Amino acid sequence: MIKLNVQFDYPNTSMHFNLHIRPQEKVALIGPSGSGKSSLLNLIAGFELPSQGEIWLNGKNHTYSEPHLRPVSILFQENNLFPHLTVQQNIALSLTTHSKLNSKQLEQVENAASAVSLQNFLKRRPTELSGGQKQRVALARCLLRDKPILLLDEPFSSLDPDLRSEMFNLIDQLCNEKQLTMLLVTHQPKELEGKIDRTLLLEKGRIRND
Repeated sequence: MIKLNVQFDYPNTSMHFNLHIRPQEKVALIGPSGSGKSSLLNLIAGFELPSQGEIWLNGKNHTYSEPHLRPVSILFQENNLFPHLTVQQNIALSLTTHSKLNSKQLEQVENAASAVSLQNFLKRRPTELSGGQKQRVALARCLLRDKPILLLDEPFSSLDPDLRSEMFNLIDQLCNEKQLTMLLVTHQPKELEGKIDRTLLLEKGRIRND
């Protein structure tokens, strides 16, 4: 569940976000560049703090919680993989910064990789992967955090339509299996038909509900 009513101030503008997303609901967020889509996700994730108001996540007040304490995982457009690390090591960063994994951690990484069909790529490095495979690694890392809220900031915009469709289908499947609440920023809302519950339009720092 995501519930917030906050004001977020920039030096020359102010945004007011009023949003309620029910548990396990899948919502797409659209709007022109500069309307505040990424700012909204950053507020929910804890990378930005509101000037006024409160942010409630899964029934608890997380207005000023540190990002790692929030029940949230976020997937960005840039996959943020470390090129010198293997797929296995990149995924494992959700669990530990140590290069050596214990048996339980190794099993968790393998399960996350299997969920996104990367179980045969664990020893490869990002330079050996396609764009879609890199985003699967980033998604596996999110899943391994095992948080009930998944935020996605245009993670597949650089992929071709067929790959985007494939990744959206995977996201839809994983959200259903893990009973996740999802908020997805996108510029391709028509490609999401049948995979989301509703679409919200953000304009000039406000969500239109009409």
